[in-house]
Amino acid sequence: MDYGRIPLKIERKELKPGIVVLMMTGPIRLGPHCKQIEEQVEKLIAAGEKRLVFDLSGVYNLDSGGLGQIVACLSKLKKSGGFLRLAGVGGTLSAILKMTHVDRVINIYPTALAACEDCRQDSEA
Repeated sequence: MDYGRIPLKIERKELKPGIVVLMMTGPIRLGPHCKQIEEQVEKLIAAGEKRLVFDLSGVYNLDSGGLGQIVACLSKLKKSGGFLRLAGVGGTLSAILKMTHVDRVINIYPTALAACEDCRQDSEA
């Protein structure tokens, strides 16, 4: 299947004041998908929104470019004084994050709401 032609949908929600949840649906692959995420995060940082949760429950394909983009977003958010959390990670995505040790640097939660509830400012890891 050519995932490059399938669009990535990103929907913005705020489940808790001051924390932006980006609900993603589709594949996250090198190219337009990564650029779309990068642009969204840069706009949010520019607007002063630095506390983000990526809800990946609707993501069914993640390549190395997509993984790199998630880590790049973490870096940008940390530099701006914010944080990134991941939610809804299961199956193959969970295995990829564990195999690459990304799960050791980004907090992962079963749901976006759980990620928002654990909103300690100092828990950036």
